Amino acid sequence: MVKTLLVPGLDGSAAPHWQHWWAATDSHALMVELSDPARPDPTRWEAELAGTILRHPGAVLVGHSLGAVLITRVLTAWPQLNVRAALMVAPAEAQGQPRIQSFAPLHEAPLYIPTAVVASRNDPWMPIQRARQLAKAWRADLIDLGFAGHINVASGFGPWPAGKQLRDDLLLQSSPLPHLPAHHVARAPSPQR
Repeated sequence: MVKTLLVPGLDGSAAPHWQHWWAATDSHALMVELSDPARPDPTRWEAELAGTILRHPGAVLVGHSLGAVLITRVLTAWPQLNVRAALMVAPAEAQGQPRIQSFAPLHEAPLYIPTAVVASRNDPWMPIQRARQLAKAWRADLIDLGFAGHINVASGFGPWPAGKQLRDDLLLQSSPLPHLPAHHVARAPSPQR
Protein backbone atom coordinates (compact mmCIF):
# COMPACT_ATOMS: atom_id res chain seq x y z
CA MET A 1 0.00 0.00 0.00
CA VAL A 2 1.21 3.51 -0.80
CA LYS A 3 2.25 5.60 2.21
CA THR A 4 0.39 8.88 2.72
CA LEU A 5 2.52 11.62 4.25
CA LEU A 6 0.36 14.24 5.98
CA VAL A 7 2.11 17.61 5.98
CA PRO A 8 0.71 20.00 8.60
CA GLY A 9 0.82 23.76 8.42
CA LEU A 10 1.34 26.59 10.87
CA ASP A 11 0.75 25.47 14.49
CA GLY A 12 0.42 21.82 13.41
CA SER A 13 -2.70 19.71 13.02
CA ALA A 14 -3.63 18.54 16.50
CA ALA A 15 -6.94 16.81 17.25
CA PRO A 16 -9.64 17.28 16.11
CA HIS A 17 -8.06 18.47 12.81
CA TRP A 18 -8.81 16.23 9.83
CA GLN A 19 -5.09 15.45 9.36
CA HIS A 20 -4.89 14.16 12.94
CA TRP A 21 -8.04 12.07 12.32
CA TRP A 22 -6.57 10.75 9.05
CA ALA A 23 -3.31 9.69 10.74
CA ALA A 24 -5.29 7.94 13.49
CA THR A 25 -7.61 6.07 11.10
CA ASP A 26 -5.26 5.08 8.26
CA SER A 27 -2.46 2.64 9.10
CA HIS A 28 -0.66 3.68 5.90
CA ALA A 29 -0.65 7.39 6.80
CA LEU A 30 2.04 9.22 8.71
CA MET A 31 1.99 12.75 10.09
CA VAL A 32 5.23 14.48 9.06
CA GLU A 33 7.02 15.84 12.12
CA LEU A 34 8.04 19.45 11.48
CA SER A 35 10.05 21.22 14.16
CA ASP A 36 8.56 24.19 16.02
CA PRO A 37 5.20 24.43 14.21
CA ALA A 38 4.46 27.81 15.82
CA ARG A 39 7.61 29.33 14.28
CA PRO A 40 8.09 27.74 10.87
CA ASP A 41 11.49 27.95 9.23
CA PRO A 42 11.38 27.19 5.48
CA THR A 43 14.92 25.82 5.24
CA ARG A 44 14.55 23.51 8.22
CA TRP A 45 11.05 22.39 7.24
CA GLU A 46 12.14 21.68 3.65
CA ALA A 47 14.97 19.46 4.91
CA GLU A 48 12.62 17.65 7.30
CA LEU A 49 10.01 16.97 4.62
CA ALA A 50 12.63 15.90 2.05
CA GLY A 51 14.14 13.51 4.61
CA THR A 52 10.72 11.98 5.30
CA ILE A 53 10.09 11.53 1.57
CA LEU A 54 13.47 9.81 1.20
CA ARG A 55 12.47 7.38 3.98
CA HIS A 56 9.12 6.70 2.25
CA PRO A 57 9.74 6.72 -1.52
CA GLY A 58 6.68 6.68 -3.74
CA ALA A 59 4.45 8.29 -1.11
CA VAL A 60 1.53 10.60 -1.77
CA LEU A 61 1.77 13.97 -0.01
CA VAL A 62 -1.28 15.59 1.60
CA GLY A 63 -0.59 19.12 2.81
CA HIS A 64 -2.82 21.60 4.56
CA SER A 65 -2.32 25.37 4.43
CA LEU A 66 1.40 26.13 4.93
CA GLY A 67 2.02 22.38 4.56
CA ALA A 68 0.77 22.62 0.96
CA VAL A 69 3.12 25.53 0.34
CA LEU A 70 5.98 23.50 1.84
CA ILE A 71 5.24 20.64 -0.54
CA THR A 72 5.58 22.94 -3.55
CA ARG A 73 8.88 24.29 -2.22
CA VAL A 74 10.32 20.78 -1.78
CA LEU A 75 9.07 19.43 -5.13
CA THR A 76 10.41 22.51 -6.92
CA ALA A 77 13.81 22.34 -5.21
CA TRP A 78 14.21 18.55 -5.57
CA PRO A 79 12.14 17.34 -8.55
CA GLN A 80 14.02 14.03 -8.48
CA LEU A 81 12.35 12.99 -5.21
CA ASN A 82 10.16 9.92 -5.66
CA VAL A 83 6.67 11.29 -4.92
CA ARG A 84 3.61 9.62 -6.41
CA ALA A 85 1.07 12.47 -6.11
CA ALA A 86 0.21 15.57 -4.06
CA LEU A 87 -3.03 16.82 -2.55
CA MET A 88 -2.80 20.51 -1.60
CA VAL A 89 -5.62 21.48 0.74
CA ALA A 90 -6.29 25.19 1.36
CA PRO A 91 -2.81 26.49 0.51
CA ALA A 92 -1.95 29.67 2.40
CA GLU A 93 -0.74 32.88 0.76
CA ALA A 94 2.46 33.73 2.61
CA GLN A 95 2.89 37.26 1.23
CA GLY A 96 1.89 39.82 3.82
CA GLN A 97 1.37 37.26 6.60
CA PRO A 98 3.93 38.04 9.33
CA ARG A 99 4.15 34.51 10.77
CA ILE A 100 4.74 32.84 7.39
CA GLN A 101 6.25 35.67 5.32
CA SER A 102 9.53 33.72 5.09
CA PHE A 103 7.74 31.26 2.75
CA ALA A 104 6.96 34.02 0.21
CA PRO A 105 6.83 34.20 -2.70
CA LEU A 106 4.96 31.00 -3.48
CA HIS A 107 6.55 28.84 -6.15
CA GLU A 108 4.64 28.88 -9.41
CA ALA A 109 6.31 26.11 -11.40
CA PRO A 110 4.86 22.84 -12.73
CA LEU A 111 5.08 19.99 -10.23
CA TYR A 112 5.18 17.14 -12.80
CA ILE A 113 3.17 14.71 -10.65
CA PRO A 114 -0.59 14.25 -10.39
CA THR A 115 -1.66 17.12 -8.14
CA ALA A 116 -4.95 18.53 -6.93
CA VAL A 117 -5.58 21.82 -5.14
CA VAL A 118 -8.60 21.79 -2.83
CA ALA A 119 -9.80 25.35 -2.31
CA SER A 120 -12.66 27.29 -0.78
CA ARG A 121 -14.48 30.42 -1.92
CA ASN A 122 -14.23 32.04 1.52
CA ASP A 123 -10.79 30.93 2.69
CA PRO A 124 -9.30 33.80 4.72
CA TRP A 125 -5.78 32.61 3.84
CA MET A 126 -6.20 32.58 0.04
CA PRO A 127 -8.81 33.92 -2.39
CA ILE A 128 -10.24 31.34 -4.77
CA GLN A 129 -8.88 33.30 -7.76
CA ARG A 130 -5.34 32.92 -6.40
CA ALA A 131 -5.91 29.21 -5.78
CA ARG A 132 -7.00 28.85 -9.42
CA GLN A 133 -3.89 30.71 -10.58
CA LEU A 134 -1.62 28.44 -8.51
CA ALA A 135 -3.39 25.28 -9.65
CA LYS A 136 -2.78 26.33 -13.25
CA ALA A 137 0.90 27.11 -12.56
CA TRP A 138 1.39 23.78 -10.75
CA ARG A 139 -0.53 21.91 -13.52
CA ALA A 140 -2.93 20.71 -10.87
CA ASP A 141 -6.65 20.04 -10.87
CA LEU A 142 -8.68 22.54 -8.85
CA ILE A 143 -11.37 21.18 -6.56
CA ASP A 144 -13.71 23.96 -5.43
CA LEU A 145 -15.40 23.04 -2.13
CA GLY A 146 -17.63 26.10 -2.22
CA PHE A 147 -17.87 28.06 1.02
CA ALA A 148 -15.73 25.83 3.24
CA GLY A 149 -13.53 28.38 5.03
CA HIS A 150 -9.93 27.29 5.56
CA ILE A 151 -10.93 23.60 5.48
CA ASN A 152 -9.91 23.21 9.10
CA VAL A 153 -11.50 22.61 12.51
CA ALA A 154 -12.86 26.17 12.70
CA SER A 155 -14.79 25.60 9.48
CA GLY A 156 -16.15 22.20 10.54
CA PHE A 157 -13.51 19.79 9.21
CA GLY A 158 -12.69 17.19 11.85
CA PRO A 159 -13.10 13.76 10.24
CA TRP A 160 -12.93 14.23 6.46
CA PRO A 161 -13.45 10.96 4.56
CA ALA A 162 -13.73 12.92 1.29
CA GLY A 163 -10.04 13.80 1.66
CA LYS A 164 -9.11 10.13 1.55
CA GLN A 165 -11.26 9.70 -1.56
CA LEU A 166 -9.48 12.64 -3.24
CA ARG A 167 -6.15 10.96 -2.42
CA ASP A 168 -7.40 7.71 -3.93
CA ASP A 169 -8.54 9.54 -7.07
CA LEU A 170 -5.06 11.03 -7.45
CA LEU A 171 -3.46 7.61 -7.06
CA LEU A 172 -5.57 6.32 -9.93
CA GLN A 173 -4.00 9.04 -12.12
CA SER A 174 -0.46 8.24 -11.04
CA SER A 175 2.15 5.67 -11.86
CA PRO A 176 4.11 3.73 -9.24
CA LEU A 177 7.27 4.83 -11.04
CA PRO A 178 8.88 8.12 -10.03
CA HIS A 179 7.80 11.14 -12.07
CA LEU A 180 10.62 13.31 -13.34
CA PRO A 181 10.38 16.59 -15.18
CA ALA A 182 10.83 16.25 -18.92
CA HIS A 183 14.33 17.72 -18.76
CA HIS A 184 15.37 14.86 -16.40
CA VAL A 185 14.08 12.02 -18.56
CA ALA A 186 16.57 10.39 -20.91
CA ARG A 187 15.14 10.13 -24.38
CA ALA A 188 15.88 7.23 -26.70
CA PRO A 189 17.77 8.23 -29.83
CA SER A 190 15.66 8.68 -32.95
CA PRO A 191 15.98 5.83 -35.44
CA GLN A 192 18.25 6.63 -38.39
CA ARG A 193 16.63 6.64 -41.80
